[in-house]
Amino acid sequence: MKKLTLLASGIALSLTLVSCSKNDHSAQNIPHTKGALASGIELANMDKTVKAQQDFFRYANGTWVNNTQIPGDKARWGSFDELRESAEKQVQALMQELAASTFPKDSDEQKIADFYKSFLDEKTVEALGITPLLADLKRIEQLQTQADLTRLWAEWQPYGVGVPFELYIDQDDKNSEQYITAIYQSGLGLPDRDYYLKTDEKSLELLGKYQSYIAQLLALAGLSNAEKAAADIVALEKKIAALQWSRVQNRDRNALYNKLTLTELNKLTPGFDWPLFLKSANLENIQELVINQPTYIVALAKLKNETPLAQWKKYLTFHLINNDASNLSKVFVDANFNFYGKTLSGLQEQRTREKRAALLADENLGFLIGKKYVETYFKPEAKARMDQMIENLRTAYSQSINELTWMSPETKKQAQQKLAKFNTKIGFPEKWRDYQCVKIVLSDLIGNLRRTDICEYQRAIGRLGKPVDRTEWNMTPQTVNAYYNSSMNEIVFPAAILQPPFFNVNADDAVNYGAIGAVIGHEFTHGFDDQGRHSDGDGNLRDWWTEEDAKQFKARAQLMIDQYSAFNPIDDLHLQGALGLGENIADLGGVTLAYRAYKNSHTKFTHIIDGFTPEQRFFLGWAQVWRIKYRDEALRQQVITGPHSPGMYRVLGPLSNMPEFYQAFDIKPGDGMYRDQKVRIKIW
Repeated sequence: MKKLTLLASGIALSLTLVSCSKNDHSAQNIPHTKGALASGIELANMDKTVKAQQDFFRYANGTWVNNTQIPGDKARWGSFDELRESAEKQVQALMQELAASTFPKDSDEQKIADFYKSFLDEKTVEALGITPLLADLKRIEQLQTQADLTRLWAEWQPYGVGVPFELYIDQDDKNSEQYITAIYQSGLGLPDRDYYLKTDEKSLELLGKYQSYIAQLLALAGLSNAEKAAADIVALEKKIAALQWSRVQNRDRNALYNKLTLTELNKLTPGFDWPLFLKSANLENIQELVINQPTYIVALAKLKNETPLAQWKKYLTFHLINNDASNLSKVFVDANFNFYGKTLSGLQEQRTREKRAALLADENLGFLIGKKYVETYFKPEAKARMDQMIENLRTAYSQSINELTWMSPETKKQAQQKLAKFNTKIGFPEKWRDYQCVKIVLSDLIGNLRRTDICEYQRAIGRLGKPVDRTEWNMTPQTVNAYYNSSMNEIVFPAAILQPPFFNVNADDAVNYGAIGAVIGHEFTHGFDDQGRHSDGDGNLRDWWTEEDAKQFKARAQLMIDQYSAFNPIDDLHLQGALGLGENIADLGGVTLAYRAYKNSHTKFTHIIDGFTPEQRFFLGWAQVWRIKYRDEALRQQVITGPHSPGMYRVLGPLSNMPEFYQAFDIKPGDGMYRDQKVRIKIW
């Protein structure tokens, strides 16, 4: 079951202080006031041989970048990753503690402990080899007709295995008070369709290595003619990829919303038995669906019937094994890691089995574990300060909307209504997810994975016909991230992100506003980015903009696309400005609004801490959140597939557009951070 919602995530020593030159524009004549709170700036990470005016990312983080080695089991390393590693260690410690005790059968504690131990039981996993998949492999081999294939695609929807489209249940974008069934393209073994369609040397080389990996995996499973089968599988996936929508196309929420009755869908895709498919997926009462990529579904229905069943069997066999390769015996784990870890992401070593056990349990029993995490690690005082900051950001956003010179009073009124209706969730859910439908067996790892998938699927389809649950969370409390959900019109901040460098309860407010404050502003702005702006305050997809205001917005958005498309992080790859538009708008809006909120609430604070004015500390707070290093492979993958700009551009891009930053650090024409006023962007 595709766990998809249309949401946008937020945002992943001693030293000698150096006095600022006049170009640093520090308020040297302001007396230094020693406050009770630390600045929150990680001074040892800074590189003051780089001028703030030339490259603010390196100025704030350069020493850290120069001295930091990416851990062997990571594709990148930065502030997000450090905090995620810390949260993962906390989760692992909880599981180790539970695993050392005995609990009643079917209790929450027993489920967590036995799932964790079922992965750690390497002896049993090695002895079983591929045995846990034999029944499913036999099922594939027994396919005789296209109807059999349709039925299998439906029955395997809970697992998302080898199915070129996936069902999911979510709010109806145009009626946010009800749930609806939708279909989204899928079915590729590489991260994106462009990996199959690009013809440059690196892309062709990677596709060849992928084909070799397929052959290796099939041979390990004992299949004959593995190399021929691998070639056939890649050929079929290339056909599927050619039919799929691009990531830029998939950002267009209006284009993705295509509600069809079952009768209309049958007419659109002759030859595909939708009644059989839906009945086999336990959705026989469905009378309408949202088809996200209709041209894809039409072409796929045709491809399904034109492709020999024998080729679909090979495709299904590989995807079944590949889906669980990292959870089988060592030969499968190593093969899977060598391709997806080393070749695709540049990793040098596999995570320890204990780490992988904790991560897998967290993926499958996340809210059970989250409840334990909150009991142990969440600090209630963090929520109180977050509540205040959120309201300060809301006030700043309201002020900004009122002052926009390019927006009409009519659209401003609608925007203010939406802003007022924003819901916020902080820390953890008020109602915890129910896992009663999951049975965890100590010696049955693959079975545990299947049963958690089925439980999630049953939970999802059980929503249909019921009132929308607006208390539901789409991230666990132990997740280091944040998100905006357009259908709920809500911003959500899990407990794990409310820690330094994002949020430091012991630090000066300037850095907190520059860090978590700007993250709050980022999520607020997602409600008004190029896609979020299409939903109203109740979460319904509708056009509430005047034609002229929409035109003005699009002109500013195009400037941002052009700006970011000029960034060239590696080789011949430039950022995809259109793909990252929503995140880049949210970054600029987030920092701008957080700065305003900080100034609103600290009008009389002018003291210097650690040699920096409050304004300077604010921008350093933002910059240090994005310290990061990438392996080349991971950086290429993010540029090709990721909507988020690499960390350094999340500093350079927004700040180079902000006059407040220019004033704080005395940015002049000719400086690296300078942009001519004619091309600076201000949207919100």
